[in-house]
Amino acid sequence: MVAPALQSVDRPGKDGGRPPNREHTWAEARRLAFDSASPLGPEGVPLGEANGRTLAADVVALQEMPHYASSAMDGWTVSGDGPWVLTEPGHPLHSGEASPVVTGGVIPPGTLAVLRVESGRLATNASGQAMLRLGEAASPGEPRPGQHIRESGEEAAAGEVLIPAGTTLNPAHIALAAVAGFDQLTVRGKPLVKMLVTGSEVVAARLPAPGQVRDAFGPQLSTVIQMLGGVPGPLVRIGDSYEEWLTALGASEAPMGQWPDVIVTTGGTGRSGADHFRNAVVALGGRLLIDGIAMRPGHPAALGKLPNGRFVVGLPGNPLAALMALFTVGGPLLAALGHQPLPGISRVPCGSTIDAHRASTRLLPFRWANGLATPAHYTGPGMMRGLASADGVMVVPSRGVQLGEPVPAFALPWRPELRPPLPGKLIWED
Repeated sequence: MVAPALQSVDRPGKDGGRPPNREHTWAEARRLAFDSASPLGPEGVPLGEANGRTLAADVVALQEMPHYASSAMDGWTVSGDGPWVLTEPGHPLHSGEASPVVTGGVIPPGTLAVLRVESGRLATNASGQAMLRLGEAASPGEPRPGQHIRESGEEAAAGEVLIPAGTTLNPAHIALAAVAGFDQLTVRGKPLVKMLVTGSEVVAARLPAPGQVRDAFGPQLSTVIQMLGGVPGPLVRIGDSYEEWLTALGASEAPMGQWPDVIVTTGGTGRSGADHFRNAVVALGGRLLIDGIAMRPGHPAALGKLPNGRFVVGLPGNPLAALMALFTVGGPLLAALGHQPLPGISRVPCGSTIDAHRASTRLLPFRWANGLATPAHYTGPGMMRGLASADGVMVVPSRGVQLGEPVPAFALPWRPELRPPLPGKLIWED
């Protein structure tokens, strides 16, 4: 199959007067990625998958909680004053009668109180009837009316709001919903993300041979997607052919009939004949919202949208470049789809002088040193060592920065607190 000629690029947004071939700035790209998406609608999820999700509708008590009067102790339900004649459980009690009960057991009609097992003793009267008497361990006045009885509705009345919409659910909320009789909860939508790892030279196990590279995306991409607010879907590996790209982007159905909201691809965003991202998106009737970003590393990043409304985030093939592109484009996109604000940017004091670099913003992983953000070592586009030990990422403008000058920075998903270990100035921006 011959790749079609690339159609004109559709670049919506506030930069309509920009020259057609100029790359987006880093700030433009992240804002455009955020503005291109609308929050997803609510969805129902099983209780076991609801932790950390945001409730979209009130959880209302379907009936009284508890829905029947029950015993808070092992012992006997009693009616009137003792001693009491023992009867079979499950029948209404008359004055002078008692019946065995366990914790959580139903309180029969006519019950005055529950006498706990430690406070009673069994005996036999002159007629040979089984009797219940107060034991030596009974407290003065025991049993008092209503003692050790959990009344129906004492936790909630039917129709009462148990968990209001907008709550970020924790395990206690989920347990409360289960007790109330819910099997699933309605939560705000989160984007389902399909991951497409490309490259015939990529191997997923063992040491790579010359001409091969070890897969740096498969083991970590699902986790990063989740940290950025997405729901990881299937991870698919393909080679380098145009036909494989078309098939993988077009066949976007996920398990259980779900369709991904976003497809994240790795590699293929360059402009050589072996790079198929742009042509595949256009061949499927899609359009490019972002086609390159004036930043290093990660400048070949792209963002497309298919006719079915699904977004395609194109990441470069080098690991560090790919993550910088994912943080720049993917993070804001997933935030918008998932009802979250655009991730914040701060300013940190730079720990070194950084020279100008043509027209490109540089994203530099850094480490804190004496309260200053100092660029990390080993930060080439294909290196992960510098990012692995980084405390954050500096956004260095093309003009460069001076020692001690405040420079924009953002936190890493796995290090959300962008604060120096020593006192240092940190200014948060919108």
